[in-house]
Amino acid sequence: MTNSPFTPGLASGRLAAEDYASNFGDLHDPLDDHEALVAADRCYFCHDAPCMTACPTDIDIPLFIRQIATGTPEAAARTILSQNILGGMCARVCPTETLCEEVCVREVAEGKPVIIGQLQRYATDTLMAAGVHPFTRATPTGKRVAVVGAGPAGLSCAHRLAMKGHDVDLYDARPKGGGLNEYGIAAYKTVNGFAGAEVDWLMQIGGITLHTGKALGKDLSLDALKADYDAVFLGMGLGGVNALRAEGEDKGGVSDAVEFISDLRQSEDLSSLPVGRNVVVIGGGMTAVDAAVQSKLLGAENVTILYRRSRAEMPASRFEQDLAASKGVRLVFNAKPVRVTGNGAAQALEAEYTVSGPDGLKGTGETFTIPADQVLKAIGQTLEGAPDALTIEGGKIAVTGPGRTSMEGVWAGGDCASGGEDLTVTAVAEGRDAAEDIHASLTGA
Repeated sequence: MTNSPFTPGLASGRLAAEDYASNFGDLHDPLDDHEALVAADRCYFCHDAPCMTACPTDIDIPLFIRQIATGTPEAAARTILSQNILGGMCARVCPTETLCEEVCVREVAEGKPVIIGQLQRYATDTLMAAGVHPFTRATPTGKRVAVVGAGPAGLSCAHRLAMKGHDVDLYDARPKGGGLNEYGIAAYKTVNGFAGAEVDWLMQIGGITLHTGKALGKDLSLDALKADYDAVFLGMGLGGVNALRAEGEDKGGVSDAVEFISDLRQSEDLSSLPVGRNVVVIGGGMTAVDAAVQSKLLGAENVTILYRRSRAEMPASRFEQDLAASKGVRLVFNAKPVRVTGNGAAQALEAEYTVSGPDGLKGTGETFTIPADQVLKAIGQTLEGAPDALTIEGGKIAVTGPGRTSMEGVWAGGDCASGGEDLTVTAVAEGRDAAEDIHASLTGA
């Protein structure tokens, strides 16, 4: 075990070497052929299927499950991917328990839905394993589109535009494409380099050139992009980090949860990653759960999620909450951070209980202290690099309809744009719909 030179409470190598591979194995084992057929047989193939309505990308769920049931998973994959080109990743990370599976007729009647997410993974994995890309590029139109951000929204937009015959230059600030799929999702949800493999598979459509290390506002200007391209799509996500607004947040051991997850995802040796003995994660979304669970899996002895509102108001689904609890993470609700204490580096976190009332959330004055040599902030991110010429609404780029911004010829989608939930599947839908609108605008179709 080695200690970090900057934060004495953090150390790497807390576990035996074999434990890392075991801890970070696949969250859900993939279905085999027999399991998929049995699971598909539970579907009622509803005519007015509520699961379709609940899916942000409008996948024809009864159709693809019927295709699995009839032994044609490749056809099922095409049904999925025609609506959601990142259907493989969404099958792994979508909160299906609060979307399609929550409204499944089987769930309503029996409390046990059809496992739609796992069936979607089965179909898309089958197709990708065959090395098949199910779509072909249309005749080139001669139009050029710049897509900024190679995350879910940008990838979805770029693929649909390329499929329509447009040439796409896809820019991303990071060294790899994939966005949060590559850098911001728990490793146990997307094992064996799946995020990168999916990007490579998507690029097989042709007509897309990926340029990494290019950030809007630093390496790219919107004016130059508008001058050089026939249309521009912005899908760069949110790069800034919200402040904790608690005394002592500049102490050693206090960092951003997204950065923590990114370092973990890009590490080739998990035993080299430092983690505290006592970790506190501030926030209540999926990032908070991912950071907390992975802290525990890295060998932290005590991990606490501190969320300022009630359990019912926690953005992370009940499935994610229960997953955290099953891994030994303690969840504390109705509490907010007050100060991080310690001599240079974090040693404890002082928090205050909260209560919701007519005037909003307020502190009760009652405080408590949690040992904390590592504090991870998962309290949301902020927009960075957006040009002043764009209208900003609620801290995001204002859009109308299928992603149209206040600037002619510029569209936006995903986390950087207003409206919609901050979900991978929603970003995919927004990128796809913006691409269709861009295509119509460029061709008059």
